[in-house]
Amino acid sequence: MLSALRVILEYLRPYRVEVWLLLGGLLIDLAWTVLFGMSFQFVIDEAIAKRDETLLWTVLIGLVAAALLTAVAAVGRDYLYARVGTSVMNDLRQQMFDHLQQLSANFYSKMQIGDIMSRFSTDLSAVQNAVILAIPETILGTLGLLTISTLLFIFSWQLALVTVLGLPLALIGPHFLGPRAERDSYLVRHEEAKIASTVQENVSAQPVVRAFSLAPLQIRGFRRQLHGFYKISLRFNVLTYLVERTPNLAFLLLQITVFGFGAVKCFRGELTIGSLVAFSMFIGYLSAYVTSLTRVMPPLLLAAGGVKRIQELLDTRAQVAEVPGAHTLPKLQRTLAFEGVSFSYSGEHKNLDTVSFTIRGGSSVAIVGGSGSGKSTALALIARFYDPDSGKVTLDGQDLRSASLAGLRGQMGIVFQESFLFNTSIRENIRSGHPTASDEEVEAAARAAEIHELIVSLPDGYDTIVGERGGRLSGGQRQRVAIARAIVRDPAILLLDEATSALDPTTEAAINGTLERLGRSRTVISVTHRLAATVHADQILVFERGRLVEQGSSDELLALGGLYRRLWSKQQGLVVSDDGARAVIEPERLRAVPVLSSLADGLLGRLAQMFLSERVPEDSRVLLEGDTTVEKFYIIARGKVAVLKRQPDGSDLQVATLQDGDHFGEVALLKDTPRNATIRTLTPCIFLTLQRRQFNELIQSDPRLRSQFNTVSELRGTATQTFS
Repeated sequence: MLSALRVILEYLRPYRVEVWLLLGGLLIDLAWTVLFGMSFQFVIDEAIAKRDETLLWTVLIGLVAAALLTAVAAVGRDYLYARVGTSVMNDLRQQMFDHLQQLSANFYSKMQIGDIMSRFSTDLSAVQNAVILAIPETILGTLGLLTISTLLFIFSWQLALVTVLGLPLALIGPHFLGPRAERDSYLVRHEEAKIASTVQENVSAQPVVRAFSLAPLQIRGFRRQLHGFYKISLRFNVLTYLVERTPNLAFLLLQITVFGFGAVKCFRGELTIGSLVAFSMFIGYLSAYVTSLTRVMPPLLLAAGGVKRIQELLDTRAQVAEVPGAHTLPKLQRTLAFEGVSFSYSGEHKNLDTVSFTIRGGSSVAIVGGSGSGKSTALALIARFYDPDSGKVTLDGQDLRSASLAGLRGQMGIVFQESFLFNTSIRENIRSGHPTASDEEVEAAARAAEIHELIVSLPDGYDTIVGERGGRLSGGQRQRVAIARAIVRDPAILLLDEATSALDPTTEAAINGTLERLGRSRTVISVTHRLAATVHADQILVFERGRLVEQGSSDELLALGGLYRRLWSKQQGLVVSDDGARAVIEPERLRAVPVLSSLADGLLGRLAQMFLSERVPEDSRVLLEGDTTVEKFYIIARGKVAVLKRQPDGSDLQVATLQDGDHFGEVALLKDTPRNATIRTLTPCIFLTLQRRQFNELIQSDPRLRSQFNTVSELRGTATQTFS
């Protein structure tokens, strides 16, 4: 609690004047308490006992005047409490928000959104209670305790000595129970953050929850989480109540003892009645101050946990930071290069391993490879979302780490696969790419992105609110707004990270045409897994397991017959309709499936006609690990899926990503084998599926096919390349 108070008092430093006025108000309150208590002795022993009516009325009128002054001071003090408390909280919110803007991408990849939001809600609320309520009570209680203890010795040193010697009894409970309660306070805040994250995830996943009837499973999981929170919260609340109650019990026994001792002294004539009454009044005040100190312990304990979690956030250092004297790089003129770059997200394995390449200014470059090969990581290093562990990324020969972040990213425009739009107008979303852009520049960017005509056809035109995450616009419209946002800054380098992979073929082709036209005067670096989009690139970089294994033009790489050729072949023979509603597979393409590679042409033709098209939305579960009810073989005609394996603690670990041309589930066509992994879509997907019943009817005419499947089932039962 003391460390939390030190942190909070540090935030009060800019408000010294207000704090001193608050202390003045507290002293007025304390002075009233002392005056009122002493007036009892004066009225009883001097006015009443001596029958002095003038003195009696003088004292009473003086008390009324003092009470009015105290009331006015209390109102002013309350205003200052509210003003200072609100200002401190806003300062803290601003500091946390500013700090979040400085943190690197690795922080957001590890931290749950609900946990961050909890620090802005429950943790800040606990600190606010401490600032507005607990700290004033603590200061007043401490000053009152010292003042009243001093006055007790003035009235009767014997009674005061008994009181002071008994006071440590009131501190036994807080001394032994306080540290345990403070530790549990942090655990309570942590568990509340986990609950907030669970609720946030559940709300976001409602379409999936309803589609797969997951509500009972979600409810059971949430109930288990609440049960764990209940045990921690119960222990914390019991401890805080004991921290508060034990001093009160000890002080009650002390009051009885002191009053009895004082009554005996008064009976023997060693103490006046007025002094005994005043002493009893001060004992009551002393009890009230002790009670106020114990009453603020629960909010202070909660604030201690909240302050610790807030400080954890503020103490997090950005992985990518500007060096002292960072300079603004001029726009790319000659080359952008990787020189022996290695990088790891976790430190366990290299996501990029000694990668070197050079990109000429003004050229178009495609970065391709399988999922997890390092292509998006390379793009992230170019944008300096991360810094290399070794080697360097240079722009016209200058290390990006020596450049200012604003200057570097100011010459870059980025379009992501899922471009986030703010819940504001289309105009402001485009302008967010260049905050000082005029309306004319915004409209010029929209024309370049070929969305101006659509915008002006809307009832509110450029002032149309796009909704949360741009939900009021279609996927293609969101991407065009995102392209306009990138173009409005007139970037020298255009970075495209799977910018069209989630769109239907018609929209994808149209946007690719737009991007090709916009990139003619710029350096364009595009990450894609769809190789048809790389045909016209000046340079193609092929990654595998974090290494650059091939580079050249499309024709050169196809002639080379390496990884690029294999990836190209995997995506051929899959034809998706322009509207993305259906897909077909060419018979010869089925030979890429190992268990079908030796079938006769006629049999492959019949098999190809049995495949049906299925469209599955993003973030949908296709297969569940352990399930035996889905009897289908899947080929991904368009899209990307995650392969998840259940861990001992019940969580899912992503072990692979499959995309266009990959397949899964062929072993399950022949056996009631439980699915050995969960498959979840990462983008909207189009699958070609083959039912077990249809397949079994076909293989009855070819025993060789059944034999092949039996062999594959034995050899690949635990494989991770293809998932059944």
